[in-house]
Amino acid sequence: MRKQMFLGMTMCLTLSIIGVFFFSGSVAGAAKQNLIATYLKVAPTGLDDGVWGKIKALEVPFDGKEKFAGKKTALTTKAVYTDKEIYFWFTWKDGTMSLTKEAWKYDGQTWSHLKGDEDRIALLFEINRINNFATKGCAIVCHVPQGAPNAKDGKFGTSTEAEKGDLWHWKAARSDPAGYADDGYLTKISDTKGGRKGDSGKGGDKQNMTEDKSKPMYMLAPGKKLGKNGIMLAADAVEITDYKVFKPGDVITYRMPVAAEGSFADIKAVSRYSDGAWTVMLSRKLDTGHDDDVAFNPQRKYSFAMALFDDSKDQDSYDSETLTLEFKR
Repeated sequence: MRKQMFLGMTMCLTLSIIGVFFFSGSVAGAAKQNLIATYLKVAPTGLDDGVWGKIKALEVPFDGKEKFAGKKTALTTKAVYTDKEIYFWFTWKDGTMSLTKEAWKYDGQTWSHLKGDEDRIALLFEINRINNFATKGCAIVCHVPQGAPNAKDGKFGTSTEAEKGDLWHWKAARSDPAGYADDGYLTKISDTKGGRKGDSGKGGDKQNMTEDKSKPMYMLAPGKKLGKNGIMLAADAVEITDYKVFKPGDVITYRMPVAAEGSFADIKAVSRYSDGAWTVMLSRKLDTGHDDDVAFNPQRKYSFAMALFDDSKDQDSYDSETLTLEFKR
């Protein structure tokens, strides 16, 4: 299941929104930007904690790729940290709340997948230095490295074993309903596999379909309720024994979020879609103790890049320039 989640991320960190927007108090985007993480004694309690209103925002510009080529957009972000944890706050305009992710729909005769994907945001930090990432950004890792034998799966990876990145991937349909963002890492492309890996542990999503792929295999278990935004969690599903209970127009989740465990569960997520915009907070321990995560040291600076999808698949996205994360007490 963990591998399923990362199979779809063949992009070089991307971002998607509709139109450029500006927020009062934000910092106008430049080609190279610094995000300052402000020290707090007490961690923020959520998206609406009053502390966020006191933190200076950074507005980050993005360039569209593939079907978004030639378009530009922006995202506003803030960061804070405590003695043990770091918190990132993001908000961006998005005209549609996209959660479909090919959900099943019954027409009275057959089941079919609805058209539609999901909204996402991704971040890539350096664990070990990635050559030229600090100056050239995701273009360094989103193409097949020179000499890589695996061209198909080698669209996202590093050129050497020494280079390593920490990949955070929030998904509106496949991870957010379970309260986390996928935690993965980026390494050298091998002869048989691409450079994207899922952190140790469990998580991801489970595909809800029969062996012949003609219909869903699971439905909501008696006594259970649908999760956030009407998404069915894998833990709340039960195998369908009688398809006669369904009526025309019924919709069932196709990609069911799985509760994360271990290092894969390091990144907690809280989100809200309101008034045509997403607001997302991601948090994690400064040092998880896992070698598949970057260990944040407030005495150092870190290069990272961001990305978002707007109801789009892997190649259709917006990318940011590389940013620098700094800590301030």
